[in-house]
Amino acid sequence: MHRRRRSALLLAAAIAAAAPLLTACGDDAHPGAAAVVGDQRITVAQLEHRVDEVREAQRAAVPDEEQYQQVVARTGGLTRDTLHGMVLDRVLHRAAEDAGVSVTRKEVGEMRAGLERQAGGAKELETVWLQQYGVAPERLDDNLRIQLEAQKLAESLGTDTGRPEFWQALSRASEKLDVDLNPRYGAWDVRKSSRVDSKVPWVREITAAQAQQPA
Repeated sequence: MHRRRRSALLLAAAIAAAAPLLTACGDDAHPGAAAVVGDQRITVAQLEHRVDEVREAQRAAVPDEEQYQQVVARTGGLTRDTLHGMVLDRVLHRAAEDAGVSVTRKEVGEMRAGLERQAGGAKELETVWLQQYGVAPERLDDNLRIQLEAQKLAESLGTDTGRPEFWQALSRASEKLDVDLNPRYGAWDVRKSSRVDSKVPWVREITAAQAQQPA
């Protein structure tokens, strides 16, 4: 599988939705948390900071106000997509640890250098990752580490990142971590290791109202 396609696999937020298998957590259970993954909290403040990083990078790349607003409109689900990525990163890291997989700084550097050559330079690579995957430049190395973990995990399982065996490993990690999302952002489907929209009517209404507001 082409390296770009492998990267896109884990970064894509539009994974087919299914009924949530875990009850989403509320603010009463985890005050200030956007999600709880194992013993780690992803706070609302941390999530908002990640979203701000992307918006600032988009603003810098598209200084024209009208064009910037078009970019914002095209990425209206940025907050939910960002949380999806933050949770999936932790799930994947746990699955890699369980399989005895690790990634070195040198491997990340080599991967980045290769991608920069393909893209035509460091700035060009940052632009590609920002536009296609919603990854801010300062998070690029972290994201590449995750991509390498995914590739090496798949290899350790004798498969690739598009096969059921790979996602089954992530599903097991999701279950072990007992992923719990704040209902305003949806719920976590253990079977698919994916964020899904909540099926609770009042949550859907709140989510729809928030989607109309600038991220």
